[in-house]
Amino acid sequence: MADASLDQPDLTRTSPERGEESVPEALGAKVTDGIRLGTLEVRLAQSAAEIDWAQALRYRVFYEEMAAVPSPAMQAERRDFDDYDGVADHLLVIDHARGNGPDMVVGTYRLIRRPAAEKVGRFYSSDEYDIGPLLAYPGEILELGRSCVDAGYRSRGSMQLLWQGIAAYVFQHDIALMFGCASLPGTDPDALAEPLAYLHHHHLAPPDLRARALPERYVSLDRMAKDRVDPKRALNVLPPLIKGYLRLGGFIGDGSVIDHQFNTTDVCIVVKTDLITDKYFKHYERRSRDSQTG
Repeated sequence: MADASLDQPDLTRTSPERGEESVPEALGAKVTDGIRLGTLEVRLAQSAAEIDWAQALRYRVFYEEMAAVPSPAMQAERRDFDDYDGVADHLLVIDHARGNGPDMVVGTYRLIRRPAAEKVGRFYSSDEYDIGPLLAYPGEILELGRSCVDAGYRSRGSMQLLWQGIAAYVFQHDIALMFGCASLPGTDPDALAEPLAYLHHHHLAPPDLRARALPERYVSLDRMAKDRVDPKRALNVLPPLIKGYLRLGGFIGDGSVIDHQFNTTDVCIVVKTDLITDKYFKHYERRSRDSQTG
Protein backbone atom coordinates (compact mmCIF):
# COMPACT_ATOMS: atom_id res chain seq x y z
CA MET A 1 0.00 0.00 0.00
CA ALA A 2 1.26 3.50 -0.79
CA ASP A 3 0.94 6.87 0.88
CA ALA A 4 2.30 9.74 -1.14
CA SER A 5 4.19 12.85 -0.11
CA LEU A 6 2.39 13.92 3.04
CA ASP A 7 4.20 16.31 5.35
CA GLN A 8 4.55 15.90 9.08
CA PRO A 9 1.33 16.58 11.01
CA ASP A 10 0.97 19.91 12.77
CA LEU A 11 -2.46 19.73 14.31
CA THR A 12 -2.51 23.11 15.99
CA ARG A 13 -2.24 25.51 13.07
CA THR A 14 -2.19 25.74 9.32
CA SER A 15 0.02 28.00 7.24
CA PRO A 16 -1.68 30.57 4.99
CA GLU A 17 -1.70 29.78 1.30
CA ARG A 18 -2.40 31.93 -1.75
CA GLY A 19 -2.14 35.08 0.41
CA GLU A 20 -5.22 34.27 2.46
CA GLU A 21 -5.74 34.58 6.19
CA SER A 22 -4.94 31.59 8.37
CA VAL A 23 -7.65 28.92 8.52
CA PRO A 24 -10.56 29.69 10.86
CA GLU A 25 -10.68 26.94 13.47
CA ALA A 26 -13.11 25.85 16.20
CA LEU A 27 -12.78 23.12 18.77
CA GLY A 28 -16.21 21.75 17.93
CA ALA A 29 -15.78 22.02 14.17
CA LYS A 30 -16.87 18.89 12.35
CA VAL A 31 -15.00 17.78 9.29
CA THR A 32 -18.38 17.15 7.67
CA ASP A 33 -18.94 20.91 7.82
CA GLY A 34 -15.60 21.67 6.16
CA ILE A 35 -12.56 23.63 7.27
CA ARG A 36 -11.42 26.39 4.92
CA LEU A 37 -8.06 27.88 4.02
CA GLY A 38 -8.39 30.42 1.24
CA THR A 39 -9.71 28.55 -1.80
CA LEU A 40 -8.95 25.21 -0.15
CA GLU A 41 -11.39 23.22 1.95
CA VAL A 42 -11.03 19.92 3.77
CA ARG A 43 -14.15 17.85 4.35
CA LEU A 44 -15.59 14.39 3.86
CA ALA A 45 -16.79 13.27 0.44
CA GLN A 46 -20.51 13.91 0.13
CA SER A 47 -21.40 11.82 -2.92
CA ALA A 48 -20.38 8.87 -5.05
CA ALA A 49 -19.08 11.34 -7.61
CA GLU A 50 -16.69 12.90 -5.09
CA ILE A 51 -15.40 9.45 -4.09
CA ASP A 52 -14.82 8.78 -7.79
CA TRP A 53 -12.80 12.00 -8.02
CA ALA A 54 -10.67 10.86 -5.06
CA GLN A 55 -10.11 7.53 -6.81
CA ALA A 56 -9.00 9.42 -9.92
CA LEU A 57 -6.46 11.39 -7.88
CA ARG A 58 -5.20 8.18 -6.28
CA TYR A 59 -4.75 6.63 -9.71
CA ARG A 60 -2.75 9.60 -10.98
CA VAL A 61 -0.45 9.62 -7.96
CA PHE A 62 -0.03 5.90 -7.30
CA TYR A 63 -0.07 4.44 -10.79
CA GLU A 64 1.07 7.23 -13.09
CA GLU A 65 3.50 9.09 -10.81
CA MET A 66 4.73 6.31 -8.53
CA ALA A 67 4.51 3.53 -11.14
CA ALA A 68 2.38 1.10 -9.13
CA VAL A 69 0.87 -1.75 -11.16
CA PRO A 70 -2.90 -1.36 -11.71
CA SER A 71 -5.31 -4.19 -12.32
CA PRO A 72 -6.82 -4.29 -15.83
CA ALA A 73 -10.08 -2.90 -14.44
CA MET A 74 -8.29 -0.01 -12.74
CA GLN A 75 -6.29 0.73 -15.87
CA ALA A 76 -9.43 0.77 -17.99
CA GLU A 77 -11.23 3.19 -15.66
CA ARG A 78 -8.11 5.12 -14.59
CA ARG A 79 -9.28 4.82 -11.01
CA ASP A 80 -7.75 3.25 -7.88
CA PHE A 81 -10.52 1.33 -6.10
CA ASP A 82 -11.28 -1.67 -3.92
CA ASP A 83 -14.04 -3.08 -1.70
CA TYR A 84 -13.30 -0.64 1.12
CA ASP A 85 -14.16 2.48 -0.85
CA GLY A 86 -17.89 1.83 -0.56
CA VAL A 87 -17.87 1.64 3.24
CA ALA A 88 -15.12 4.13 4.18
CA ASP A 89 -15.22 7.84 4.82
CA HIS A 90 -13.12 9.76 2.31
CA LEU A 91 -11.41 12.91 3.52
CA LEU A 92 -10.88 15.37 0.68
CA VAL A 93 -8.90 18.53 0.17
CA ILE A 94 -10.79 20.57 -2.44
CA ASP A 95 -9.58 23.62 -4.32
CA HIS A 96 -12.66 25.67 -5.17
CA ALA A 97 -10.59 27.69 -7.65
CA ARG A 98 -10.51 24.63 -9.92
CA GLY A 99 -14.23 24.60 -10.60
CA ASN A 100 -16.65 21.81 -9.77
CA GLY A 101 -15.41 18.48 -11.04
CA PRO A 102 -12.67 15.85 -10.71
CA ASP A 103 -9.84 18.41 -10.83
CA MET A 104 -11.04 20.13 -7.65
CA VAL A 105 -9.96 17.19 -5.45
CA VAL A 106 -6.26 17.74 -4.72
CA GLY A 107 -5.78 15.59 -1.63
CA THR A 108 -7.40 12.59 -0.01
CA TYR A 109 -7.20 10.17 2.90
CA ARG A 110 -9.34 7.07 3.42
CA LEU A 111 -10.77 6.58 6.93
CA ILE A 112 -12.16 3.24 8.12
CA ARG A 113 -13.76 2.69 11.54
CA ARG A 114 -14.90 -0.59 13.08
CA PRO A 115 -18.47 -0.55 11.65
CA ALA A 116 -17.13 0.02 8.13
CA ALA A 117 -14.55 -2.76 8.47
CA GLU A 118 -17.23 -5.13 9.72
CA LYS A 119 -19.16 -4.65 6.49
CA VAL A 120 -16.19 -5.94 4.50
CA GLY A 121 -15.23 -8.49 7.14
CA ARG A 122 -11.83 -7.09 8.07
CA PHE A 123 -9.63 -4.02 8.04
CA TYR A 124 -7.42 -3.40 5.02
CA SER A 125 -4.25 -3.79 7.09
CA SER A 126 -5.19 -7.36 7.98
CA ASP A 127 -4.05 -8.40 4.50
CA GLU A 128 -0.50 -7.68 5.67
CA TYR A 129 -0.60 -7.77 9.49
CA ASP A 130 -2.12 -9.64 12.38
CA ILE A 131 -3.87 -6.68 13.99
CA GLY A 132 -5.46 -8.67 16.82
CA PRO A 133 -3.89 -6.48 19.53
CA LEU A 134 -5.35 -3.38 17.87
CA LEU A 135 -8.79 -4.93 17.53
CA ALA A 136 -8.72 -5.70 21.25
CA TYR A 137 -7.98 -2.08 22.14
CA PRO A 138 -10.87 -0.53 24.07
CA GLY A 139 -12.69 2.32 22.39
CA GLU A 140 -13.02 3.42 18.79
CA ILE A 141 -10.18 2.66 16.40
CA LEU A 142 -9.50 4.20 13.01
CA GLU A 143 -7.56 2.84 10.06
CA LEU A 144 -5.86 5.45 7.86
CA GLY A 145 -4.85 4.73 4.29
CA ARG A 146 -4.76 5.65 0.60
CA SER A 147 -3.32 9.06 1.41
CA CYS A 148 -2.07 11.24 -1.40
CA VAL A 149 -1.79 14.86 -2.50
CA ASP A 150 -1.61 16.23 -6.03
CA ALA A 151 1.93 17.11 -7.05
CA GLY A 152 1.04 20.78 -7.41
CA TYR A 153 -0.28 21.01 -3.83
CA ARG A 154 2.49 19.49 -1.74
CA SER A 155 3.18 22.70 0.10
CA ARG A 156 2.91 22.81 3.86
CA GLY A 157 -0.44 24.61 3.87
CA SER A 158 -2.53 22.15 1.92
CA MET A 159 -1.03 19.10 3.59
CA GLN A 160 -1.47 20.52 7.07
CA LEU A 161 -5.08 21.24 6.16
CA LEU A 162 -5.51 17.54 5.45
CA TRP A 163 -4.07 16.76 8.87
CA GLN A 164 -6.45 19.29 10.43
CA GLY A 165 -9.28 17.29 8.90
CA ILE A 166 -7.97 14.07 10.44
CA ALA A 167 -7.70 15.77 13.84
CA ALA A 168 -11.28 17.03 13.59
CA TYR A 169 -12.47 13.55 12.57
CA VAL A 170 -10.61 11.94 15.49
CA PHE A 171 -12.14 14.46 17.89
CA GLN A 172 -15.63 14.15 16.43
CA HIS A 173 -15.73 10.34 16.63
CA ASP A 174 -13.77 10.00 19.90
CA ILE A 175 -11.11 7.87 18.22
CA ALA A 176 -8.77 6.28 20.79
CA LEU A 177 -6.31 4.64 18.42
CA MET A 178 -5.44 5.03 14.75
CA PHE A 179 -3.32 2.77 12.63
CA GLY A 180 -2.49 1.83 9.07
CA CYS A 181 0.23 0.73 6.69
CA ALA A 182 2.78 3.34 5.65
CA SER A 183 5.32 2.85 2.92
CA LEU A 184 9.02 3.22 2.24
CA PRO A 185 9.92 3.28 -1.47
CA GLY A 186 11.46 0.14 -2.92
CA THR A 187 11.17 -3.59 -2.37
CA ASP A 188 14.73 -4.44 -1.27
CA PRO A 189 14.76 -4.54 2.56
CA ASP A 190 18.56 -4.73 2.60
CA ALA A 191 18.73 -1.38 0.83
CA LEU A 192 16.45 -0.03 3.59
CA ALA A 193 18.33 -1.77 6.39
CA GLU A 194 19.20 1.33 8.40
CA PRO A 195 15.79 3.06 8.45
CA LEU A 196 14.03 -0.26 9.13
CA ALA A 197 16.45 -1.09 11.94
CA TYR A 198 16.02 2.41 13.36
CA LEU A 199 12.24 1.89 13.52
CA HIS A 200 12.72 -1.49 15.18
CA HIS A 201 15.17 -0.32 17.83
CA HIS A 202 13.63 3.06 18.64
CA HIS A 203 9.89 2.89 17.88
CA LEU A 204 8.72 -0.72 18.24
CA ALA A 205 5.20 -0.84 19.67
CA PRO A 206 4.67 -2.21 23.17
CA PRO A 207 3.36 -5.79 23.20
CA ASP A 208 -0.27 -4.80 23.76
CA LEU A 209 -0.19 -2.63 20.60
CA ARG A 210 2.21 -4.69 18.50
CA ALA A 211 0.65 -5.78 15.23
CA ARG A 212 2.84 -8.40 13.53
CA ALA A 213 3.37 -9.01 9.84
CA LEU A 214 1.66 -12.20 8.68
CA PRO A 215 4.05 -15.18 8.76
CA GLU A 216 4.03 -15.67 5.00
CA ARG A 217 4.80 -11.99 4.40
CA TYR A 218 7.04 -11.25 7.38
CA VAL A 219 10.30 -9.39 6.66
CA SER A 220 12.35 -8.56 9.75
CA LEU A 221 12.98 -4.93 10.68
CA ASP A 222 15.96 -5.93 12.84
CA ARG A 223 18.52 -5.75 10.04
CA MET A 224 21.33 -3.92 11.86
CA ALA A 225 22.62 -3.83 15.42
CA LYS A 226 21.36 -0.81 17.35
CA ASP A 227 24.86 0.59 17.87
CA ARG A 228 25.44 0.63 14.11
CA VAL A 229 22.36 2.70 13.34
CA ASP A 230 22.81 6.45 12.91
CA PRO A 231 19.39 7.85 13.98
CA LYS A 232 19.87 11.17 12.20
CA ARG A 233 20.80 9.50 8.94
CA ALA A 234 17.96 7.00 9.26
CA LEU A 235 15.41 9.75 9.89
CA ASN A 236 16.58 11.63 6.82
CA VAL A 237 15.76 8.59 4.71
CA LEU A 238 12.30 7.99 6.15
CA PRO A 239 9.33 9.37 4.17
CA PRO A 240 7.76 12.53 5.66
CA LEU A 241 4.52 10.71 6.49
CA ILE A 242 6.26 8.13 8.68
CA LYS A 243 8.31 10.85 10.41
CA GLY A 244 5.07 12.72 11.03
CA TYR A 245 3.47 9.73 12.72
CA LEU A 246 6.58 9.27 14.87
CA ARG A 247 6.38 12.92 15.97
CA LEU A 248 2.86 12.16 17.18
CA GLY A 249 4.31 9.40 19.37
CA GLY A 250 3.56 6.66 16.87
CA PHE A 251 4.78 3.10 17.17
CA ILE A 252 5.81 0.52 14.59
CA GLY A 253 4.50 -3.05 14.39
CA ASP A 254 6.73 -6.12 14.29
CA GLY A 255 8.05 -6.81 10.80
CA SER A 256 7.67 -5.19 7.40
CA VAL A 257 5.86 -6.39 4.28
CA ILE A 258 6.94 -6.14 0.65
CA ASP A 259 4.18 -4.77 -1.58
CA HIS A 260 5.17 -5.52 -5.15
CA GLN A 261 2.05 -3.91 -6.62
CA PHE A 262 3.03 -0.52 -5.20
CA ASN A 263 6.80 -1.10 -5.30
CA THR A 264 7.07 -0.36 -1.57
CA THR A 265 8.11 -1.83 1.76
CA ASP A 266 5.30 -1.37 4.27
CA VAL A 267 5.34 -0.92 8.01
CA CYS A 268 2.39 -0.86 10.37
CA ILE A 269 1.95 2.46 12.18
CA VAL A 270 0.03 2.72 15.46
CA VAL A 271 -0.81 6.08 17.07
CA LYS A 272 -2.66 6.65 20.32
CA THR A 273 -4.72 9.78 19.77
CA ASP A 274 -4.51 11.30 23.24
CA LEU A 275 -1.65 13.53 22.06
CA ILE A 276 -3.76 14.80 19.16
CA THR A 277 -6.75 15.63 21.35
CA ASP A 278 -4.50 17.17 24.00
CA LYS A 279 -2.99 19.50 21.37
CA TYR A 280 -6.49 20.31 20.17
CA PHE A 281 -7.67 21.20 23.67
CA LYS A 282 -4.60 23.25 24.56
CA HIS A 283 -4.72 25.15 21.27
CA TYR A 284 -8.38 26.13 21.52
CA GLU A 285 -8.27 26.85 25.24
CA ARG A 286 -5.44 29.29 24.46
CA ARG A 287 -7.45 30.83 21.60
CA SER A 288 -10.45 31.17 23.89
CA ARG A 289 -8.40 32.94 26.57
CA ASP A 290 -6.86 35.25 23.99
CA SER A 291 -10.27 36.22 22.60
CA GLN A 292 -11.58 37.00 26.07
CA THR A 293 -8.61 39.16 27.03
CA GLY A 294 -8.02 40.80 23.64
